[in-house]
Amino acid sequence: MVSREHKKAGLHEKLQLLRSLTNSHALNKASIILDATKYIEELKEKVVKLNQEVACAQNIVIEDPLPMVTVETLERGFLINVFSDKSSPGLLVSILEAFEELGLEVMEARASCTDTFRLEAVGAENLAEGVDAHVVKQAVLQSIKNCSGN
Repeated sequence: MVSREHKKAGLHEKLQLLRSLTNSHALNKASIILDATKYIEELKEKVVKLNQEVACAQNIVIEDPLPMVTVETLERGFLINVFSDKSSPGLLVSILEAFEELGLEVMEARASCTDTFRLEAVGAENLAEGVDAHVVKQAVLQSIKNCSGN
């Protein structure tokens, strides 16, 4: 049989381990256990919060799939970058037509339409009043949507 003192020593070791794991400064058994309970509750809250953040991040990825469109305002025009994981027939033409409708003249462009679609274009304003980066981005996104049939 295990002696009472051996059991007490084992319990003391376990309480000290629990105290160190939970960063408790308590000295008596009840306080150490209370601190451990609070620590477990904090960990549970952190897990819930992290699960919510992961779910939110997954929703963002699902809700905001490709294509990615960025538009930067330049001194006299815009730098437009478009990336899509798939290329559809007529996509480049559709985007260029959107530029034309906005009164943007393409000064320089690089495009790739093999497996993915990439376009980097510099568009200069050509008598286009009220056209800003947001308007250009929305027009490009709409042309992509129209071209893909979504």
